[in-house]
Amino acid sequence: MPSVTGGKEKLGSISKAGNRYLRQLLVVGALAVIRRAKQLGYTRYPWLVKLMERRSVKIAAVALANKMARIAWAMMARGEPYRAALPI
Repeated sequence: MPSVTGGKEKLGSISKAGNRYLRQLLVVGALAVIRRAKQLGYTRYPWLVKLMERRSVKIAAVALANKMARIAWAMMARGEPYRAALPI
């Protein structure tokens, strides 16, 4: 459950109470995205570039996995197909 801080909703981290294998797959997938982004250049995820300047690759991968999990949950909850964000 997200916590509320000063009127702004703050999302939590990936919970260890869920499916361990699914969580592992999300992190492995996020590491693959990061590896590929390094090869091609970071153009799609500017927030990830800023995070990787401050934190390690594995922490950035967990953050990306968390984002992917939230996107997948929203797609399933709403019954909608994936809509890629427009590049900035």
